[in-house]
Amino acid sequence: MNHYKQINSPVGLLKLIASEDGLSAVLWENEKSGRVKIDPGMEDISNPVLLETEKQLGEYFEKKRTKFDLPLDFIGTEFQKKVWETLLTIPFGETRTYGDIARHLGDIKAVRAVGAANGKNPISIIALCHRVIGVSGKLTGFAGGLPNKAFLLRLENSGRTPTLWD
Repeated sequence: MNHYKQINSPVGLLKLIASEDGLSAVLWENEKSGRVKIDPGMEDISNPVLLETEKQLGEYFEKKRTKFDLPLDFIGTEFQKKVWETLLTIPFGETRTYGDIARHLGDIKAVRAVGAANGKNPISIIALCHRVIGVSGKLTGFAGGLPNKAFLLRLENSGRTPTLWD
């Protein structure tokens, strides 16, 4: 049985969802219907995983945390899980391209599949899909919206000031 908690953040209202095995989703306020197919379950504002997630996200937004330490329960295909696990390896303040991730997975031809998996990432912010950009350096699709992607990259001081109009 899943449990959820909603929290306010600098990037809007977030819905945190935890399973028995860990955090399974961080969803956006204006989440596109069907992007992530996870039953939120019952509201539980005292769930330990959700409380710890809220605490760590707060520290991240206050620039007091550069790495998350949470049990994660990715729900997706094996390929999606490989992509999402790779996202976790992108260092704070750095970005990667879809091609970089495909190369890391050993199949440069999988760039589009990597992009599709990245777009279905259920654990936004924590599984660092906002750190994936286009090969030209432009900001590309993001479930939370490009303004939020730019905000997160600026928060991390990624060495450049991303804009939506690059």
